Amino acid sequence: MISAYIDRYEGDLAVLLLGEDMKQVNFPRKYLPADVGEGDYIKLDIALDKEANDAASAEALELLQD
Repeated sequence: MISAYIDRYEGDLAVLLLGEDMKQVNFPRKYLPADVGEGDYIKLDIALDKEANDAASAEALELLQD
């Protein structure tokens, strides 16, 4: 889990400051909850999507076999 601070909005982007070192990243505003705003802290949970990886690999293998 990564803690992020919403520093400001710039058009369709939110400028987030990530983690303890406050690394600045731009993040699409549309993917943030509607009830958050500048000055709020949020948590980001990033995880491997094994099911999507497996499905993509199976599809690629199928295309190669045709």
